[in-house]
Amino acid sequence: METTPPTRIMFVCLGNICRSPAAQAVMQKLVQDHGVSERFQIDSSGTAGYHIGSLPDARMIAAGAKRGIPMTSHAKKLVADHLSQRDLVIAMDRENLANIQRLSNGKTANVKLLSDFLDQSWPRDVPDPYYGEEDGFEYVLDMLEAACPAILKNSLESPPQD
Repeated sequence: METTPPTRIMFVCLGNICRSPAAQAVMQKLVQDHGVSERFQIDSSGTAGYHIGSLPDARMIAAGAKRGIPMTSHAKKLVADHLSQRDLVIAMDRENLANIQRLSNGKTANVKLLSDFLDQSWPRDVPDPYYGEEDGFEYVLDMLEAACPAILKNSLESPPQD
């Protein structure tokens, strides 16, 4: 019996303590709720190494907890190997997308913006809530909860090839 390899998804923001670990947690909860968690490997990283080893920002953890979304990942820095070892790399904004493209040496077929999975009513970039108030963290979670079902649907329709 041939088994399909899991779809490996990495979410990427700047420091890996707000947007991308929240995306990771939202997506992990979604695949668990749909009973397909064994078909996915989901993680996150940052294009800068400011917070390596840190838990997500306490304000994002609190915002996630209100929605039943636990956030327990530890920050790591994006490296070139991550790009070739993931089926889908999702940048939170165009600045991080550009950083990913520089790191990838032009191999970006598997790299998308989160907003590629949203309709036109959402902004093109997921705003960084780090220097703002709590409502910014809630807004980021709203965006992630809107995008992740489309990411899941797309991934289930186009599983990775071994």
